[in-house]
Amino acid sequence: MQSANMLLRKIVRSSVLPFAAQHRMKKDLFPLSRTLSFSLCLKQDKSCEPSEKLDLDEWKKVMKSGLQEEVSETVSEPKELSGLAAARETVEMWRLAGKAVPESISEEQLKTFMECPSKSAKKKYLKYLYLKEFHKKNYKRKMDEKRQRRLEAQDEASKTDETKKSPFLCFWSSTMDKAYNWRAAQSMIFGQPLVFDMSYEKEMSVREVTNTVSQIVLSESCNRRSVDPFHIHFCNFKDDSLYHREFVKSYREAWSKLLITVTDQCYTEIFPKDKLIYLTADSPKVMKTFDHDKIYILGSMVDKSIKTGVSLARAKRLGLETAALPLEKYLLWSSGAKNLTLDQMMHILLTLKDTADWKKALEFVPKRKYCDFVNKPVKELRKTLDLINTLKFEKGREEVEKQFAKNYPKKYKLK
Repeated sequence: MQSANMLLRKIVRSSVLPFAAQHRMKKDLFPLSRTLSFSLCLKQDKSCEPSEKLDLDEWKKVMKSGLQEEVSETVSEPKELSGLAAARETVEMWRLAGKAVPESISEEQLKTFMECPSKSAKKKYLKYLYLKEFHKKNYKRKMDEKRQRRLEAQDEASKTDETKKSPFLCFWSSTMDKAYNWRAAQSMIFGQPLVFDMSYEKEMSVREVTNTVSQIVLSESCNRRSVDPFHIHFCNFKDDSLYHREFVKSYREAWSKLLITVTDQCYTEIFPKDKLIYLTADSPKVMKTFDHDKIYILGSMVDKSIKTGVSLARAKRLGLETAALPLEKYLLWSSGAKNLTLDQMMHILLTLKDTADWKKALEFVPKRKYCDFVNKPVKELRKTLDLINTLKFEKGREEVEKQFAKNYPKKYKLK
């Protein structure tokens, strides 16, 4: 019996102890292994105490708890990593299936993707990332192309620098600048005044003020290059206004050298009221001829929302005469508003001042707004067109069309 016990102890030590050492079991388990060996040896003996059975149960619990702790330590750490890997595999599968999936996706985006409540939400999120990546690549491509074109333009400019820096061209440009400045200086003494009303800053947004200043800059350049320029006045102009800041941005150092008159006074304080005429598209009075003795006023305003009646109301408050260009008398208007830009008005007034020809002056009206010039007033043309529309489905249509074809050109014939 003792030899059997010795043999059993050797078997237990050779099997249990390496297992415990492999799984990093504590030293307190070794006495439990002894109880296990004794319980196995005395299994047939009925005088076995219940404490030995309890020790065996405790040994089983300790073994299971030790294994669970070790497994939990190895599994809990890569749990989050395994979720991200599964999400990345899902994204790759959807990409292979031909769905809108971004080429590169970060871990934060994957976490957001995993938090989506449904499959459709995940698809929408991936499509959003795909479109975002697409626009980013497209913007980068456009910037690269723009950079390439700029480099090519610089290369071409460097090749033509020799011709640009020729002494003759430099002498010619400086001579023309002196001639233009001399004309502008003469106009400040002998020229006809032209007023820009700068009191509409509160009526416009910042973008509209910027557009207004750019149009006035073009108007001043056109006036300076004309044969007989106007003497330009900026009235109701404040130094700290948005107008002033935009003009300084546009002209920079040349702002203080402009040959114009800038004042914070109103034009009614500088000129007599009986000589002032406010040009506005809302005026009921139509301008027939250009008067060289009058002083015309242009409202420095660009309104994208077409605020009708603002300049007309201001002219009425000041008790000034108003006038509108005879656009309907000379042009067959097609579409768009009858408001013109400030540089277009400057071209028209300069042409009228030099030639007094309305057709030549109104050529500066954008051609998208009218069809052609008419010989007769458009009111008579509209009466005929209204008559044709009333008789369109009646018997007398052919006679009216014949009469209309005799009075007006073929291109105005009703189709």
